[in-house]
Amino acid sequence: METRRVTEHPTTPRRSPAGADTPRPADRAIPHARPEAAAGGEDSPVRGSARPAPGDTPDDAAPGAAVPAPTAPGGAAPDRAPEDSEHARRGGDRLRFVGAATRRIARGMDLDETVLGLCRASVPAYADAILVYLRDPLPVGDERPTGPVRLRLRRTDRLPDYVDRTHPGPAPAPGTPVGDGAEGMARDGRPTGPEPGPAGQPSAEKRPPLPTTLAEQPAVGAAEVADVRTGGALAEVLRGVRPLFGTSPAAGAALRELLGQERDMPPGDRAVLAPLRGRRRVIGAAVFLRRPERAAFEGDDLLVAAQLATHTALGVDKAVLYGREAYIADELQRTMLPDRLPQPTGVRLASRYLPAAESARVGGDWYDAIPLPGSRVALVVGDVMGHSTTSAAIMGQLRTTAQTLAQLDLPPQEVLHHLDEQAQRLGEDRMATCIYVVYDPVAHRMIVANAGHPPPVMLHRDGTAETLRIPPGAPIGVGGVDFRAVELDAPAGATLLLYTDGLVESRHRDVWSGIETLREKMAETGRLTRPDASAPLEPLCDEVLDIVGPGDRDDDIALLAARFDGIAPSDVALWELEPRPETAGQARRLARRALAAWGIEELSDSVELLVSEVVTNAVRYAERPVTLRLLRTDALRCEVGDDVPQLPRLRQARATDEGGRGLYLVNRIARRWGATRLSTGKLVWFEVPLP
Repeated sequence: METRRVTEHPTTPRRSPAGADTPRPADRAIPHARPEAAAGGEDSPVRGSARPAPGDTPDDAAPGAAVPAPTAPGGAAPDRAPEDSEHARRGGDRLRFVGAATRRIARGMDLDETVLGLCRASVPAYADAILVYLRDPLPVGDERPTGPVRLRLRRTDRLPDYVDRTHPGPAPAPGTPVGDGAEGMARDGRPTGPEPGPAGQPSAEKRPPLPTTLAEQPAVGAAEVADVRTGGALAEVLRGVRPLFGTSPAAGAALRELLGQERDMPPGDRAVLAPLRGRRRVIGAAVFLRRPERAAFEGDDLLVAAQLATHTALGVDKAVLYGREAYIADELQRTMLPDRLPQPTGVRLASRYLPAAESARVGGDWYDAIPLPGSRVALVVGDVMGHSTTSAAIMGQLRTTAQTLAQLDLPPQEVLHHLDEQAQRLGEDRMATCIYVVYDPVAHRMIVANAGHPPPVMLHRDGTAETLRIPPGAPIGVGGVDFRAVELDAPAGATLLLYTDGLVESRHRDVWSGIETLREKMAETGRLTRPDASAPLEPLCDEVLDIVGPGDRDDDIALLAARFDGIAPSDVALWELEPRPETAGQARRLARRALAAWGIEELSDSVELLVSEVVTNAVRYAERPVTLRLLRTDALRCEVGDDVPQLPRLRQARATDEGGRGLYLVNRIARRWGATRLSTGKLVWFEVPLP
């Protein structure tokens, strides 16, 4: 639900030396404007000086400045009737006001900025209060809204209670207090801002009681939601598009339907109802109000209201379309990246992603962590050239391809080779960099292959950081190149950081200087940690991002941090078994001994049953030795590998079938289980929770 905003407009009148607020004829921006508005408050689109402030452009410095009437040579006034001169001056003032107001409305890129621009441009120069209603929900583009039309109060603005309420024509009485500060309004219309402090302004206790008319307290009692009845007065006025005075029968009935039956309109032509029509349909309405002591609206003021309403409606349309595009970009980028990282055995993970800028919400950077057979995990970070939806789409295809290739348990260099072929099939100039790491927590080793990506940085437990030396390789999409892989140590407690070039390269520094800065930052963070502990991953990612200055982020950033915990050799039991009929019994005995050595004999019955079923399926078709491995981590994991590539499938055995119930038992007893194809066969695994 949209939140209604209520604000008050600050005003600062021009004071005479005697202390009275004396308006000058040339200071009025539009006819019947308040003298304080014409004096040119900070937020008013109207200025009282015909000369722009220093540093302002001629177009924006004084958009509503009143220009003195030209004089004839020798100081004589031009030879024309006073009525014509006054009418021309008023027309010029209105044009200048409309020009300044529409520029202010057009500045906004989102919905709130556009509506705020209308309110601040209108109050107090054109009206004393304004209420803006918009359709809920707002239609987007060519969408045809379904259901009844409903208007919701989006924002109101009004003058503070302590401003001068005298008619702008005659001078106010000496000593009349005038405020120069804005105060907010609570939901019930009571002031919540600071009390007036400058000399000449009364305190809250000394203010005279003021009536709460619609123009003075527009938020009090105004309907939050108004349903537009088909064939009703409000529907007819909205369909007519043209602004109307509140005194007209049609507008009066429409205002009662919009604001509520209990609200009293100000006397005379002091209320204007202006429909807001966008490019294809009416999207809301604006109500302009003046207090009784102020001059009523004139006929030409309806033209001003029409211009304000038209530009506001077009701005709302633009803001809604921009918001939809931003939403689509955000959703596209979000779906292209992992919702959450997996929690593989023996490694902890953390990640970050930052777009290049607010105006470029999508990019080609991605990261991924893919669990592999044998408790291993693949760590991937890539970067597609560009910051567009095309780059994001290509990134999504390459990420999907990498996940598929990883499940085939291909070597890292082979994965990059197939990614290179896929990039060439996607089209010309589909370039990307990528680094692919496979970590084995049992062997405490990792295999790294690189395709033109910045090298990873490793932070050791003792606080030292190093940039890993790996073959750079050519980017993905070049074609006809060979990728190499290197095997490196992955000691327990070390942290590996994979990142994209947006973290280390900018217009102010080259990539190698940025990599050295990154290494020094990681070493500094590591030294702040206890010698017997590793730096926490999440704070480490935040510290790393600090090396990017406010003006250095020219590219989107993706980083993936991995803390290598590993699996101790004492928690691993591995055997090779010949594919013979008695192998299942041998596997049960070996599993029982391992569980007894680990002190978890209570799992023997269930684990022996599951091991027997899985090993029996393996030895039935295998021609080479079968591997059996037990891992004790946060759960007991059993892995059985053989040389048969066909994966087992869970099925419901019939009453007459002699087999087919082994995987059913595994599915019912184990916490998790799965089967993965290897380059040399397949691996079937299951996990049982520890007691």
